[in-house]
Amino acid sequence: MDTTTTATDTTNTTDGARTMTAVRFHETGGPEVLQHEQIALPVPAAGQVRVRVAASAFNAADDGMRAGFLPIPVQLPHVPGYDVSGTVDALGDGVDGLHVGDAVIGFLPMERDGGAAQHVLAPAEALVPAPTSIPLPDAAGLPSVALTAWQALFDEGALQAGQRVLVVGAGGVVGKYAVALAKRAGVHVVATASPRSTDAVRAAGADQIVDHTRTDPLSAVDEQVDVLLNLAPLDPEEFAALVALVRDGGAVVSTTAFMPTPGDETRGVRAVTVFVRPNRERLAELVSLVDAGDLRVEVTRRIALADLPALHAEAAAGRIPGKVVVLPG
Repeated sequence: MDTTTTATDTTNTTDGARTMTAVRFHETGGPEVLQHEQIALPVPAAGQVRVRVAASAFNAADDGMRAGFLPIPVQLPHVPGYDVSGTVDALGDGVDGLHVGDAVIGFLPMERDGGAAQHVLAPAEALVPAPTSIPLPDAAGLPSVALTAWQALFDEGALQAGQRVLVVGAGGVVGKYAVALAKRAGVHVVATASPRSTDAVRAAGADQIVDHTRTDPLSAVDEQVDVLLNLAPLDPEEFAALVALVRDGGAVVSTTAFMPTPGDETRGVRAVTVFVRPNRERLAELVSLVDAGDLRVEVTRRIALADLPALHAEAAAGRIPGKVVVLPG
């Protein structure tokens, strides 16, 4: 097994064992369960790659898993941060196509340790070459959110060129990816957004923007859509009413797994709730769109690893806007 390493920021203990810094929790609970610790530097097993972390990305699911609200069987103690970017610094047996020194990004298995550390182990099949057109730490902001947008629109929604989509909650990170991807695919995009995000949603490519703080989409959208993509925590009655905007045989797709997705069986309108899935081929395609200038990776804030517990406290108190990446230092 090749365990060559480029790392310079690990620590040697008196017994010669190598350690690294990580943030993890030993039990679920409030943000206070997150601990900044020195732990053993992991060694990749067969089929695994060790990545020297450039950054991990914070997602709302990290807050839910730490709090114990999401039914994801994490292994305790658990290091959060399932979106990661970094540099390969050790390979397990049987790994092909990756080399020490490669810059990579990945959507890691959510139940295993993530990238809120100086190093992380990843299945080789979870990693793809990182974008070359943006800083490597910022690339951690891409994987799961862009995959969510793609899977919601095309895998679940079966959206095609020439059709129409309504993106509810387009001002969020997933929403802007969804707008950009749909527009690139030749779809007419109607989006709801608040005034603070209107310019960004328009820049992503929306054809029509409805200010949901002032206007009811039911009255503003004058032609039915093929797919309604919901990314917002709507009132259930409001959500159900929006189904009228979907044509017969269309689809309602939602990422809000905490509430049912409404459909209309009498008109053949499907209801689908999206749970993001790993897809190496698709992630590589999304990277190529970034490097071609067709997709913009949004990073709103960059914080130090030591500040991750404070970020979780923010998330527990209310929704965090934009995309935050966490730098290991």
